[in-house]
Amino acid sequence: MSLRPKPANDEGKDASHWEAVEEASELLHEERFREALVALRNVLQRDPTNPYAFYLAGIALYESGELEPSRDAYRAVLRLAPEHLGARVALSHVLRILGDTKEAVREGMEALSQSPGDGDALHSVGLAYLARGEMVAAKKYLTAFLETHPEFEVAEEVRGILSEL
Repeated sequence: MSLRPKPANDEGKDASHWEAVEEASELLHEERFREALVALRNVLQRDPTNPYAFYLAGIALYESGELEPSRDAYRAVLRLAPEHLGARVALSHVLRILGDTKEAVREGMEALSQSPGDGDALHSVGLAYLARGEMVAAKKYLTAFLETHPEFEVAEEVRGILSEL
């Protein structure tokens, strides 16, 4: 999945928002999460309406084990850019991990309503239902996820889950 989400309607503003976070994006690719967070904080001090900065901060915070701040960063993205599919899917995963499985399902279903059949959204919904103990729904969404031909490693993980259901 690309770190850059679907462009906004205002191409010029979108380009300047992305340009502002390019350094932080590179730091994330290098797994230098703390440095990326410092760079993103600086970007957000200059422009608190940059959805890319919040999105990348969500990733860096998640990778640093800071789940609640990660959740909050993804929510900030969605306030600025409600159509940001990556942030919605990531929020679903973080909510599930934090134990808020009802909201995890809701966010995942919203992602599916935005992009029907999206593999990442199907995966998040399936795992959220699994966490809720709703095995029939989990099986339905995880099976649909496998039909999107995901990467081998993730597909094997999901096949293992399904074999246990």
